[in-house]
Amino acid sequence: MDEKTLIMLEYPKILARLAEFCDFSASKELAEKLRPTNDFETAQRLLTETSEARFLLSTRDLTIGGSHDIRPSVDLAARGGVLDPQALLDVKSTLIACRGLKKSLLGKAESKDLPPEKAMSRKERLRKQAEETQSKAQHPFPHLAEIAAGLPDTYGLVDAISRALSEHGEILDSASPKLASLRREMKTAHERLMSRLQRYLTESGNKLQEAIITQRDGRYVIPLRAEFKGQIKAIIHDQSASGATLFIEPLPVVELNNALRELELAERDEERRILAELSAQVGEHAQELIYGIENLALLDLVFAKAKYADAIHASEPILHSMKEGRKKKDNAPLSSFVFHLLHARHPLLDPATVVPIDVTLNPGIRALVITGPNTGGKTVSLKTVGLMALMAQSGLHLPAQSGSELPCFEAVWADIGDEQSIEQSLSTFSSHLTNIVRILKKVNQRSLVILDELGAGTDPQEGAALARAILAHLLERGGATFVATHYPELKAYAHATDGVVNASLEFDIATLRPTYKLTIGLPGRSNALAIAARLGLDPQIVSAARSEIHPDNLRADKLLDDIRKERNRLSREREKIEKARKRQEELNRELEKRLQAIQEERQQAVAQARAEAELEVAILKRNIESLKRQLKQARQPLEALKKVEAQAEALEETLERPLESQKPQSKAQSNIENQTRPIQVGERITVSALNAEGTVTALGESEAEVQVGNLRIRAKISDLIRKTAAQEPNEARSKVESAIAAESLSSSSNLPSSPGLELDLRGQASDDALDLLDRYLDQASSAGLPWVRIIHGKGSGVLRRAVREALRQHPRVVSYEEGDPKEGGEGVTVARLN
Repeated sequence: MDEKTLIMLEYPKILARLAEFCDFSASKELAEKLRPTNDFETAQRLLTETSEARFLLSTRDLTIGGSHDIRPSVDLAARGGVLDPQALLDVKSTLIACRGLKKSLLGKAESKDLPPEKAMSRKERLRKQAEETQSKAQHPFPHLAEIAAGLPDTYGLVDAISRALSEHGEILDSASPKLASLRREMKTAHERLMSRLQRYLTESGNKLQEAIITQRDGRYVIPLRAEFKGQIKAIIHDQSASGATLFIEPLPVVELNNALRELELAERDEERRILAELSAQVGEHAQELIYGIENLALLDLVFAKAKYADAIHASEPILHSMKEGRKKKDNAPLSSFVFHLLHARHPLLDPATVVPIDVTLNPGIRALVITGPNTGGKTVSLKTVGLMALMAQSGLHLPAQSGSELPCFEAVWADIGDEQSIEQSLSTFSSHLTNIVRILKKVNQRSLVILDELGAGTDPQEGAALARAILAHLLERGGATFVATHYPELKAYAHATDGVVNASLEFDIATLRPTYKLTIGLPGRSNALAIAARLGLDPQIVSAARSEIHPDNLRADKLLDDIRKERNRLSREREKIEKARKRQEELNRELEKRLQAIQEERQQAVAQARAEAELEVAILKRNIESLKRQLKQARQPLEALKKVEAQAEALEETLERPLESQKPQSKAQSNIENQTRPIQVGERITVSALNAEGTVTALGESEAEVQVGNLRIRAKISDLIRKTAAQEPNEARSKVESAIAAESLSSSSNLPSSPGLELDLRGQASDDALDLLDRYLDQASSAGLPWVRIIHGKGSGVLRRAVREALRQHPRVVSYEEGDPKEGGEGVTVARLN
């Protein structure tokens, strides 16, 4: 791209704002050097990277915090230099940041942190990176994953630096056994030295200036008053400014000082050796680390693009490749492209006040001629168009509405602003024309050309002719051209020429302020006379000026005003219709939501009723089957009891006839009296049809409501037998029948209370929901429920999968299936219990 054009369109200011979102110096450097690409595939990839980063940052909290541009340090280490502790800590923090990003973006743990001697060779590492990038098509962020695959491994450096250095850059005792040993010896030597000097302080208190131990030239000394010089055999190392104090090293402690100093020097040498060893490890992987930092900077630049796009409320444009065609007339090459900007905003203007513009070139249109008053926004509109193209081809999202479409230009050329040069003796016209000549030599059918005030700065007639000729030449060369001008000749040329269309920027005469609204299809007016009149110019002068204008021009201006007013009226009507349509759509959506809610509620109620009925039927069927089995098992004992009863009756009839005749009569009389008395609410009875005991809860004329276990059933009053009457015939018969009744009700009357047919887990966290589900299944199975309905909702499906996995493994669940559409479909799972 042409550097002069980039400056004219203020592209470097965009890069400066982008650099503010970068997190470290290497990526800021990349941002400042970013240039638009003219390769369609590359531009498309850059835009996709930004889109992936925006989505990623909206779902994850990623950062490269702690990263540094360690390339100078790595290069120094590669050349045999020794890095200081802070530089090594920068290497460590950068590698840790790279490790975290790599793990997050690749979706798996990084390669094992091998020590340097076992680290992979470059060939093995490149093979590994190739394998990682092969699967990028299946990755949710394939382009970012491809960059992340180039981030450096740690090569054991993180562990090595952590063992040797503290977070504050101090070399630790664990750095080497020798260093630890030297420091132990130093501690001992220091304690011996301090103890000996402390004795001097105690013994020579009146001779000392102060009872302190200090240092001079790395030696421990004590302050001696000058008048006592020579009374202590010592080496004088220094004296105070006044000469009243001498700093002496007593001769008996010289050897102790020497021993401590030797250990300090040995410690220094060992620390330097440790730093040199760590630096050598960094230098061994210099090439890989530098390559990794370049990828880290590239990744941070993509994140910066995403953050910048969010800051300016941008959207990803649709980029098209420019296709070459042929002109019918002379077979000259022309390009076919789509240019459609929706509510585009200049990115450097205040978003609260900037007026968006719509710029659309219909098929076959290759040039747009913008006219209008001074300060009306023509230059801003041109710069907006140019910046949109440059930003899109740099991988930056555009401050425009989603759906904007742009071609991928091979080059962007612009001539904007006052280029007058006193040093080169060039006037404004000459400077502009020199730049245009340069552009015309290089422009082709895939170029975007932006010319502000074409032909200005010279004689209006000649300037207009020259501007029309330049525009015609650009049309012949192909590409896209945007021109701003005041010349009416260019308006007429645009109206009469195929492939060219007029556009204008509106101006409010009432307020003398531009509206900055771009209108495609209509030429603009300078409004010079109207502005002069509003500003207070003598009406006679304004009238005289108007008389000098050709009547055809006045009629054309009047016609333009009428057309513009009609278009504005139609635009307002369209806005009203659009607002009404949106309100109608919102009302329709609201009604649909309400209807859907009503239908869902009705379906849920029907499903609930059906489920409860099915549950009652299932329990009744189970009890009936149980009673059938119990009756079948009790049949033989009853037959034996009948034989015994017959034999007993025969004996009684033979031996004790008078007594026998009275007993059955009294028993029968008692039974009759018992049965003829009306049944009362709350009385325990036996339902003869089911042979099951229960309690009467309500009475009707011919039917009663009976609570049998957890069920309430309706039975005829004639089928109800009082418990006492059913137990009197004889002791053996009573025991058998009681056992049958007890066993028949064991599956219902002894059951715990039912937890209900449904469990609603919507809105619960997965762990809490699974705990509730486990307790509910235990209660439901213990209560004898044959099946239950679990409501988990549709949503993202996470809770549904967790519930079904738990049902699959639960010992009380026989099978499960998705609810039918009337029950809730995917949002419900029906589980059958054992």
